[in-house]
Formats: sequence, C-alpha cells, structure tokens
Amino acid sequence: MLTVKTPIEVRYQETDQMGVVYHANYLVWFEIGRTKYIEAIGLKYNDMENHGVVSPVIDANISFKRPIRYAEETYVETWLESYDGVRTVYGYNIINEQGKVAVEGTTTHTIVNKETFRPLSVRRTFPEWHQAYQEKLEGE
Repeated sequence: MLTVKTPIEVRYQETDQMGVVYHANYLVWFEIGRTKYIEAIGLKYNDMENHGVVSPVIDANISFKRPIRYAEETYVETWLESYDGVRTVYGYNIINEQGKVAVEGTTTHTIVNKETFRPLSVRRTFPEWHQAYQEKLEGE
C-alpha cells in the first residue's frame, strides 16, 4: 500500500489558547496530504475540476491522541483506505516529532457535477483515476 508522507509546518495562527493546534486545522492538513497523495499517483484535482467536476467530503472521522504544538516537526501520512468506483476513502495519520501518531482519521469523497451536484461514477467519468485507485488497492 502506497503511503505518502508530507511535512506540515505548524504555524502559530493554527494554535489555540492552550498552545496546541486547533482541532479544525487537522482537516486542512488532511487535504494537504490527500492532494500530495493524488499527485504521487500521477493525478491532479485540477484536471477533474477543468471538466466541471468536484470531489466534496461526504464524511470525516478524526481521533485525537496527542496534541501538536506550534513549530513542532509534523507530518501527515496519507493512503487510500478504500474505493468502490463511486466513493473514495483516504486514511491519514498526523505524526509528531517523536514519530508517534497524534491524530488519525479518514475522509470519504464522491465526485459530483459542479453545477448540479449530481453524483457521478469515478469509474465511468474518469477511468484513469479508477485504474490508478484499483492499482493502489491491489498493491501495484
């Protein structure tokens, strides 16, 4: 299984009064990791959007294990958790500077027509994405 490790710069404005990263910022970090994962398998969100298609998050799960603090060396690890031709689930670990999982989670996505928000099949609409996802799930 391909896992892409992306460094995250923890900025001061991302922290709260407790001095730790505010919980909503992890979703932004998940997006950074997801974009890097997609690029690592030779695809680009921009290509999809140029065809009038977007990929909204339809579910997100986050589990907080340890705090991340300002300026801490941090990474997001991203992988393809599952894919069924319509829904894509990405997995994430936020890793702290001690190499421990601080946050783990998943996001589930579908693709829709940008104007109507009508769901589309990845398999039929973007066969190259379908093939790339299938290969990653099969370990190729």
